Amino acid sequence: MLLARLSGPAAALRRGIATSAQSNAKVAVLGASGGIGQPLSLLLKNSPLVSRLNLYDIAHTPGVAADLSHIETRANVKGFIGSEQLPDCLKGCEVVVIPAGVPRKPGMTRDDLFNTNATIVANLTSACAKHCPEAMICIIANPVNSTIPITSEIFKKHGVYNPNRIFGVTTLDIVRANTFVAELKGLDPARVNVPVVGGHAGKTIIPLISQCTPRVEFPQDQLETLTGRIQEAGTEVVKAKAGAGSATLSMAYAGARFVFSVLDAMNGKEGVIECSFVRSEETECPYFSTPLLLGKNGIEKNLGIGKISPYEEKMIVEAMTELKASIKKGEEFVKSMK
Repeated sequence: MLLARLSGPAAALRRGIATSAQSNAKVAVLGASGGIGQPLSLLLKNSPLVSRLNLYDIAHTPGVAADLSHIETRANVKGFIGSEQLPDCLKGCEVVVIPAGVPRKPGMTRDDLFNTNATIVANLTSACAKHCPEAMICIIANPVNSTIPITSEIFKKHGVYNPNRIFGVTTLDIVRANTFVAELKGLDPARVNVPVVGGHAGKTIIPLISQCTPRVEFPQDQLETLTGRIQEAGTEVVKAKAGAGSATLSMAYAGARFVFSVLDAMNGKEGVIECSFVRSEETECPYFSTPLLLGKNGIEKNLGIGKISPYEEKMIVEAMTELKASIKKGEEFVKSMK
């Protein structure tokens, strides 16, 4: 079974922080001064897997970098501010993480963010295509269902497109699914693994509870409630923060977990599997999130959807229209750029 090959879901984060494993990876965070960017940068600074941490934003990055630079870990931190410093930030980077963009506020959907964040992602990924075309690009900026197609089209425009190195970070959906299942079943969440496929918004988020490790079962009404909570968990946080932001701390954790998995795989660790929204031929959608086997050059193998329940099959079918529309919206945005 696919998930039997996965280590515990928190293992990547634990490896990134608490082991003696080292690498000389140069990582850039674009949007490092924001609500996700700051805690994400803290987690990356705390990791022996990172030797150089370049922080970029349009404001406050020198202060964030100075603050983090006092932490007694090996990663050398440097702050870059404004578009004229972006090329220097990106040169030589092997992994670029992009949490830049505006957060959701109460009543906003991820799609409401589109126009602002689409422009930000297009500009930042264009710089990546020019200055570190072979880096692993990890996009956190929402709506991921559109920002990944945007990133792909930008890289195509620059003639440096490699679909194995562009990732939509959907890890927070997996982290939430693991946590919520563990709460309901009284399990250790660090030992629960629920793959989540599809996209990264509302009903396109499809948790495969039938593939959970360890195996769990729920009555249909409880399963539907659990699935709905996983799909709308971001809104749960937006409402709880009452206008003060969206999921930042849990997203920083999930982003760090994904980056540590990418770095582990780049360092030659075998059997590293994470779900991510990527270019895909697994369904009729050109982009789709599934478990991926990661390797030194990014995606080594797409492990596909696997065996699923009729309820999960129905959710995938129902997600297709929205997913295709979001993908097309991203592609059309790049075509319309001057």
